[in-house]
Amino acid sequence: MSKEKHNSYCGIGGQAVLEGVMMKNRERYAVSVRKPDGTIETKTDEYKGIWGDKKITKLPFVRGVFNFIDSMVLGMQTLTWSAEFFEEDEQAKPGKFEQFLTKVFGEKAEKVIMGMTIAFSIVMAVAIFMILPYWISSFFGGFVRNLTLLAVLEGVLRILIFLAYVVMISAMKDIRRVYMYHGAEHKCINCIENGRELNVHNVRNSSREHKRCGTSFLLFVMVVSVVLFMFIRVSDPVWRLLIRLLLIPVIAGISYELIRLAGRSDNPVIGLLSAPGLLLQKLTTKEPDDDMIEIAIASVEAVFDWRAYLKDNFGFVAPEASGSAAEGEAAASKNSAVSAEAVSEDGADK
Repeated sequence: MSKEKHNSYCGIGGQAVLEGVMMKNRERYAVSVRKPDGTIETKTDEYKGIWGDKKITKLPFVRGVFNFIDSMVLGMQTLTWSAEFFEEDEQAKPGKFEQFLTKVFGEKAEKVIMGMTIAFSIVMAVAIFMILPYWISSFFGGFVRNLTLLAVLEGVLRILIFLAYVVMISAMKDIRRVYMYHGAEHKCINCIENGRELNVHNVRNSSREHKRCGTSFLLFVMVVSVVLFMFIRVSDPVWRLLIRLLLIPVIAGISYELIRLAGRSDNPVIGLLSAPGLLLQKLTTKEPDDDMIEIAIASVEAVFDWRAYLKDNFGFVAPEASGSAAEGEAAASKNSAVSAEAVSEDGADK
């Protein structure tokens, strides 16, 4: 009996780093970077999260908060590692604050600095995307007496600020290459989940938008916050703000479940909910060149057996890279019908 599926969930995810791509499969992750001399450097390791294997980190509507923080920590670590290949030979002398942290925390100073950076990023995100829209909407309080309407206005402002932020970031020249690697990451995952052999040609012809992208998650956060804040019936402005801040983990938890469901379902309703996020990804992803695709493929292959995945989910036996020409031709002949059907079901090469 055929095991073929369309757009089957593979479970891997990742992010773009400086001149490279990080891919994660369960507890294993790999970072592949194109070094200045043109060679590819790949690092593989395990990341079990800062929370360990506690049961609370796996509970629905709670796991999203833990996963979000873990993603930020791992993302910062891999981004820092990739940046090391492009630092100038003469390192800048550490500032007084860094010297102080090194003196106090010793070898743990780097982790402390990373933790402070992540904490600062979260505080800034809350200030810009939560507090600022609330503060602006409060000026309309004298004209809009309906709290529900005021919450909708606040939500619209929040989404507009988020969109403006995305547009400004995407317009930066230095960010463009990162977004190209972001596109390569998505294309690799789409290539695999649509039953295609993982090679440069197939990846190049795959979509650069994906339902499980962090961009879509953040947009879900914005929309979910609008819905929840509509039910806050507190007249005191201080309490309204405090409740909003307390609801942030709830919003993140709900948004995570939505993005998780979107990545596992082809339901038309879920597809409709995912459409705005996919549209926004046209700004946060760019078409990669072949060298970038090679980097993304190297990262995938370091942590994920895509050949076994295609065989189990699509009945496709991909030729081994080290196999002989005769073996490759035999495998290609065996898979011709399956491959053609997989591409056809995906709407041909995009």
